Amino acid sequence: MTRALLEQRVLRDVDVVARAGLDVETFLAEAMASIGRAVPHAAACVALVDPSTLLLTGTLKFGALYGQDAHDHEWGLREYGDTEPTAFRELAHRAVPAVGTRLEDPGSARLNDFMRPRYGFTDELRVVMRDQGQVWGAAAMFRAGNDPAFTHAEVALLSALSETFSIGLRLGLLSQLGQAPQPPACGPAVVIVGRDDAISSMSAGAEQRLSELKVTETQAAATGLVAALVGAARRYARGEEAHPPRARVRTRTGMWFTLHASPMNAGNGHGTGDVVITIDEARPPEIVPLVVAAFDLTERERAVTERVLQGSDTKEIAAALHVSSYTVQDHLKSVFEKASVHSRRELIARVYFDQYVPRMGTDVGPNGWFASTAS
Repeated sequence: MTRALLEQRVLRDVDVVARAGLDVETFLAEAMASIGRAVPHAAACVALVDPSTLLLTGTLKFGALYGQDAHDHEWGLREYGDTEPTAFRELAHRAVPAVGTRLEDPGSARLNDFMRPRYGFTDELRVVMRDQGQVWGAAAMFRAGNDPAFTHAEVALLSALSETFSIGLRLGLLSQLGQAPQPPACGPAVVIVGRDDAISSMSAGAEQRLSELKVTETQAAATGLVAALVGAARRYARGEEAHPPRARVRTRTGMWFTLHASPMNAGNGHGTGDVVITIDEARPPEIVPLVVAAFDLTERERAVTERVLQGSDTKEIAAALHVSSYTVQDHLKSVFEKASVHSRRELIARVYFDQYVPRMGTDVGPNGWFASTAS
């Protein structure tokens, strides 16, 4: 089989599994196996990210990296605390979504000072998974020993797969929304990370919540996620980021948590003090935009959906958007199809994924949270 035919087959195969409605883990396993035929690699790592903040929310590893979690803490600190032109957050804003590290940045400290001595990797091919202007994940593939460096052709193939990868991750997220979550622990949990970047103390319930961030047995532990928050918080403390880091993460029980990281010495320009990480149940205003974005709605469809979630009827929506009731119904039909539902009630339940449904109908406080919960 010629190289061109092989690449076309890989593109087709990954597109098929991306649109099959598979869960994220199954989709990525199928996609990475297919890509390996055209882009041989010794290992790969896929980072799941919050599309609004690009913060890490989960990690899956393949090949020689599978089960190798001992250095995840250092990786998270480097990836989100240092500045490199091939870092995922930098790549997310570039026109070309993939890069070969030795091709573009052969002096990369991440590759030469971390990947090579820790794992024996000699090159890295990186791609962000982006469509409609939003990044849902990123992948890094590695070569080791005497393997050749990644080529421009291989970088181009991964660039062509960026949007397809993103679609697979979005649909994978939606495939898991029907799972019934377990009741959350009461109140937020707090993790304090010291100057040495190690956890110094945790509040009651924090260890349990950290364990829930490892969604499946094949997913890496939350070590890298915590380190990424710490690294980003230190950048914020040094004045290199405009906002303190935040990530929305779905847990193994089906709940959504929001993680915030706050440096104790923000604004002093050093970023070397303690970092406080707060883990709390996500509020509806924090999660609804993420889920609606995963449906891949148009701007007008999003506007209609927002008003449905607010309880507006067809006439009220039509008046607010200055369109006819028939146009609203057309938009709703499209929304129902994309969300795989048949009614407004089903749409509301799907967007709120049962985490908030038992409390719907109760008062909502000024902070966007339910003032009281159902017993």
